[in-house]
Amino acid sequence: MRTVEEILSETIAVKSRALRNQPLLDNVRAVGDRLVAGYRAGARVFMCGNGGSAADAQHFAAELTGHFIFDRPPLGAEALHGNSSHLTAVANDYDYDTVFARALEGSARPGDTLVAISTSGNSANVLRAAATARELGVTVVAMTGETGGKLAAFADFLINVPSSDTGRIQELHIVFIHAISEHVEHTLFATQQ
Repeated sequence: MRTVEEILSETIAVKSRALRNQPLLDNVRAVGDRLVAGYRAGARVFMCGNGGSAADAQHFAAELTGHFIFDRPPLGAEALHGNSSHLTAVANDYDYDTVFARALEGSARPGDTLVAISTSGNSANVLRAAATARELGVTVVAMTGETGGKLAAFADFLINVPSSDTGRIQELHIVFIHAISEHVEHTLFATQQ
């Protein structure tokens, strides 16, 4: 078992590697710009993931539909696992790999964005959602671990944390979610505060 000190040292090391990874930081900024452009055009943002990544997807949607730093109008965002009746019905009637893709088919339009979160980059239902997003003309942002997994092939923007440790990946996903949320909020609404 690792100590708290060891875990803190590991998370600092991963964040330091990310801070030195200019292409990664450029992708994070580009995602913020993409969401801003989409919102200005009336688009929406959808998120999906499993387990901790589902929690991160819901967290991201809440930052956009609520507010992050200051009070402002809500932005259209939805975590695709939020409707438990849809999730259980589609998993039962079809299969679990279809749950996010089917939700996208019913709601997403060209110009929208899907934020697909998978620490491994290999979650079958997230991969299917990304493939469906591509078919629908929806931009795909993949938030993964270091390799990007199979999800990297579907990504218009790849945010791949430089680690293979699930906990460290999720910690940095939250940092990037907050950075993107702040960028979007300030760019769209800073003059209104």
